Amino acid sequence: MTEAKPLNVLFLCTHNSARSILAEALLNHMGQGKFKAYSAGSSPRDHQKPNPMAIATLEKAGISTAGLSSKSWDVFASPDAPQMDLVITVCDNAAGEVCPYWPGQPATAHWGYADPSEGPGTDAEKLEAFKQTLHLIKKRLDIFTSLPLTSLGKMTLENTARELARK
Repeated sequence: MTEAKPLNVLFLCTHNSARSILAEALLNHMGQGKFKAYSAGSSPRDHQKPNPMAIATLEKAGISTAGLSSKSWDVFASPDAPQMDLVITVCDNAAGEVCPYWPGQPATAHWGYADPSEGPGTDAEKLEAFKQTLHLIKKRLDIFTSLPLTSLGKMTLENTARELARK
């Protein structure tokens, strides 16, 4: 019996520095080979890098940050890009934008999270906001990653991902 190929999941945000980075790293950590996560932004700034507080939050949680980088979603719209099975926007700005054509027409969903880097407060308060955002993402991914891959055809995948947005 051959192993099913992992489901490719792309997390999108505007700058690809905080929420989408957290989601990519977390799903790759939790996915146990069933999922391969990526992240990108609709308009990352020039020389954008993942937010240092996102990296610190992941490291403190014991989640690998190797290979994480901020990049444009155009990277995943090219013909030689990995074909996505599911594209999830994690910020309201990216959800409202016209996305590129994704090869293979993947399922889509929106899981909105407040930007932990935008809040006022001390560095300690901002780090707490990042920790809370990671926790909220994990709650959805706990359910998502527990589903059997055989039940995740395109329509089921899309419906399941959209239903998780309500949790």
